[in-house]
Amino acid sequence: MKLHTINTGMFKLDGGAMFGVVPKTMWSKLNPPDENNMCTWAMRCLLIEDGDKLILIDNGIGNKQSDKFFGHYYLHGDDTLEKSLNALGFGVDDVTDMFLTHLHFDHCGGSVKWNSAKDGYETVFKNATYWSNNKHWDWATKPNAREKASFLTENIMPMYDSGQLKFVDDGFDLFEFTEVFGHTESMMLPVLNYKDKTIVYMADLIPSAAHIPVPYVMGYDTRPLLTLGEKETILTEMQQKGAILFFEHDPVNECGTLVATDKGIRLGETFKLADI
Repeated sequence: MKLHTINTGMFKLDGGAMFGVVPKTMWSKLNPPDENNMCTWAMRCLLIEDGDKLILIDNGIGNKQSDKFFGHYYLHGDDTLEKSLNALGFGVDDVTDMFLTHLHFDHCGGSVKWNSAKDGYETVFKNATYWSNNKHWDWATKPNAREKASFLTENIMPMYDSGQLKFVDDGFDLFEFTEVFGHTESMMLPVLNYKDKTIVYMADLIPSAAHIPVPYVMGYDTRPLLTLGEKETILTEMQQKGAILFFEHDPVNECGTLVATDKGIRLGETFKLADI
């Protein structure tokens, strides 16, 4: 097995929304905001080479939305999904499995693109199976008012319409994962054994190293008190295992270890995936 970081670009989100009830005087030291209170975040995905499988975990925001939509998120940087795949000698047609931790637009927008006539949509990964789970799919396709702006029909339904969608509930053996429910219903966190290490893809449970302290919960989470418990349980387990966390949204740090302190579990070392 080989693991590769796939950088799909940077975007900005409101710092207060990203850190919830944590005061700005504290979080602004961790990710300094601009004059509009916006902080820069990565959209960092993971590519797995495993035998004849090429598995991509999440795929960023995509490029099919309107300029007005993208204007809310200040996309920047030189990285794209295609450029990052190409740099490794791959293209979108080489991906065999597209695993989606959840269906918020910044995690699955790269799944779908405009067709050549620009009068409809088609899947980006023509030869891939798209993986979700039944609970989250139902949640995303019948969205509540709070999350409706994050679950975009054009990102989601073309996977189903193409016939490429499958649910892990019906059988999945590519890797292990754990489900969490605080951020959104049934978000999946891949757990990989790699070079005698446990690598956990944190998605939006712990989007950055700055979110490791248990009270640092995003304002976007639908069940923040549940997130608190999930973080505490998973952080304790992963620290005891000596696991490595892979951060999807940290603007600087790709990976980090955990240490136990008298204030709780905190960030240990940080490094790039390639340095493992």
